[in-house]
Amino acid sequence: MSGTPIPDDNRRHRSRPAPVKPWWRRPWIVPLAIATIAFLIYALPPYVSLDPATSRIDVPAAPIYYPALVIHIFAGSVMLCCAVLQLWPWLRRRHLPVHRWSGRLYMICAIPVFFGGLIVAQFPQGGPVQQVANTMLGLLFGTTTALGYRAVRQRRIGDHREWMIRSFALASSIVANRVWTVICVAILSPNDEPDGLTAAIGIATWLSWVVNLIIAEAWLHRRNGRRQRPARRDNAPRTSDSSSDSDQHSRPVAAAGPLATEPQQ
Repeated sequence: MSGTPIPDDNRRHRSRPAPVKPWWRRPWIVPLAIATIAFLIYALPPYVSLDPATSRIDVPAAPIYYPALVIHIFAGSVMLCCAVLQLWPWLRRRHLPVHRWSGRLYMICAIPVFFGGLIVAQFPQGGPVQQVANTMLGLLFGTTTALGYRAVRQRRIGDHREWMIRSFALASSIVANRVWTVICVAILSPNDEPDGLTAAIGIATWLSWVVNLIIAEAWLHRRNGRRQRPARRDNAPRTSDSSSDSDQHSRPVAAAGPLATEPQQ
């Protein structure tokens, strides 16, 4: 056998850095940012004056409701902007300090969003169906955000990203809710019947976060599957190379062995 080392193709392949896609190769970030900005332009102005009379929804007599609603809306607006920055891969790779500070601000804003949302959820316009939907939404949002924070504190970056994607999917349900409400009202209450309108609001609230969460889970499952396939290919034994090597080594050894010689006549 020669002393020439055999090159390790797998090691050479793994040493190559993964190509970084430019920001314009992520086409989803642009419509996401546009949708977020458009929603904020629509939702924020009625609450800037802090006057309950300008609220887009009816304000109940409970004194705690309107302050909780305003805090929930203002903190949620900042949080949504931070979420767009968090989900931008180009910004995360090229400007890591901005990514980290926007992540910290997201976590800080999530606290008043969580508590304010739970308070507002107890005064539903869509009846008990909407109340249960918004309460579960708030609890799931708080849980996923807390788990994402714990993961990053423990340096489990992969788990952190997955939990924060779920957190954003739940947080962005407020944007999707406007679309689902229009659809459900058109189907269940085309003539503005009170019972149909209440049912439409409740069903739209469920659809807004359940569908978002399903999409997030499907995307995470697909991404993890893509990452596992190259790993399995790298770890798979190279049967053609190993068989050829074994043939090259086995034939000389067999010829030299005493049991391989032909009986003498």
